[in-house]
Amino acid sequence: MPRPTAAQLAYGSCTVIFSTLAMLLLSQTSSGPGIAVIALAALALGVLVAMTVPHPRRARPAHPHSAPRSVPAPTPLESARREPVAASAEPVRQRTAS
Repeated sequence: MPRPTAAQLAYGSCTVIFSTLAMLLLSQTSSGPGIAVIALAALALGVLVAMTVPHPRRARPAHPHSAPRSVPAPTPLESARREPVAASAEPVRQRTAS
């Protein structure tokens, strides 16, 4: 079983805390069994939310059998030969003091 990510732990914990507070305030219960039922329901909801947070996906190559291509870094001579980037057509606007 994979370990939970930081996002899963954060979402699950926040869900448990906020749903417990909301259910306790809305139900206005003060009995032990009522509080236990609310705590268990909030815990189940927190686990459900944590399990449904999507996992980050790893980058895959375009074709499954193709090897990743490495692009060689430009040499200092090549980068010096490059032409400067043309200025944008829109003039630079400066803030005026008010």
